[in-house]
Amino acid sequence: MVYKFTLLSDEVDNFVRVITIDPEASFLDLHNAILDSVRYEKNLMTTFFICEDNWEKGQEVTLLEMESSSEYDNLVMEDTKLEDLLTDEKQKLLYVFDMMSERAFFMELTEIIPGISVSKAECISAKGDAPRQTLDEEDIVAASKLTIDENFYGDEDFDIDELDEEGFGDMNFDDSSLFNDERF
Repeated sequence: MVYKFTLLSDEVDNFVRVITIDPEASFLDLHNAILDSVRYEKNLMTTFFICEDNWEKGQEVTLLEMESSSEYDNLVMEDTKLEDLLTDEKQKLLYVFDMMSERAFFMELTEIIPGISVSKAECISAKGDAPRQTLDEEDIVAASKLTIDENFYGDEDFDIDELDEEGFGDMNFDDSSLFNDERF
């Protein structure tokens, strides 16, 4: 049996990688195949997340054993086989390759092919250039700048001019009658 994974990036429109791998291979083998397919260095922390259909993160599989207060078990790539966590076509994963900026590839187990086997993981299709492995400091700062406009708080009627310097609006806290209530 062979697992076929498709990887996409939300940073590069035409980026696609398709990787085939044996289901008995480890997440570390898949990790190495991904890094080889995009020509990334293998010296940075990475992690996989098994996701729900809506990309909500679930079980994490880390490169190194890490302390976690998560509701999930602490799984390590080297010790975890793909078939232990992935059993259905269309299962989704995130492969976070830049932990500092939380940049990731979106992955899907696009096909489970019975009756054949592969000796090692292989990238069978590569289209487009991969995004840079890490961002420069300027890129991180630019990506983190928020634009505060009329839709910032999710309300089109929001008017930033209604807020005072502290952001509380026109509230009068000098009125002692507020505290005459017996609850205070």
